Amino acid sequence: MERESDGFRRIGRREFLKFSGAVYLVAATGCAPEKPREPPAPPTEAIDASKEPFPPSAAYLLVDTRKCQGCLSCMLACSLAHEGRENLSLARLQVMQDPFERFPLDLALETCRQCVDPECVKACPVEALEVDRARGNVRTVRPDLCQGCMQCVEACPHPPSRAIWNFEEGKATKCDLCADAPFWKETGGPDGKQACVEVCPVGAIRLAKAIPLQRGERGYKVNLRGEAWARLGYDVGE
Repeated sequence: MERESDGFRRIGRREFLKFSGAVYLVAATGCAPEKPREPPAPPTEAIDASKEPFPPSAAYLLVDTRKCQGCLSCMLACSLAHEGRENLSLARLQVMQDPFERFPLDLALETCRQCVDPECVKACPVEALEVDRARGNVRTVRPDLCQGCMQCVEACPHPPSRAIWNFEEGKATKCDLCADAPFWKETGGPDGKQACVEVCPVGAIRLAKAIPLQRGERGYKVNLRGEAWARLGYDVGE
């Protein structure tokens, strides 16, 4: 439904998707874009690594659920990069849609938080979940050690669990920031690229190096909107 407020025409997610292709076509013609507005910095947290049981990850995925249009491209790209085929059930991040909710609560984009104190790693009885020190301390799963007990899935304190059950292999998987994405030609990991970030048509996912606020969601669900989004009717404030 369209609304008029403060001189802006407000649109829903579905209408946005209808004309977003035209926006990309205009961009491809070489029109010079205006200088984007820098979104507010997400809340971060200073961590004393010497007092933590594990070294913190070198990078984190931040998301903007107001920008997300629910196209599921990130999930398809994730499964394609890691498993070699597009399968939403094998994606390591999750977009959940509730058609009975109103914007912006109708969508939830949930990625692994790469927790500073990862409950999934601590719960694994065979150390199949580990902090990969060779790849920027990413919290990851070693499939050769995983025995399929699902304790990591149950231990994750952030519903839905960010440790994903691979029903085909009978083992756990989780986001590794594409540090090990065998079906993607790009170099991933904290210092590389991530399939979900690269494929998102609206830039609703971003990689950050600072440790996000660990309490609640404010550190991970942030404002990634600029002035162009204000003209579409989106709030670009805090």
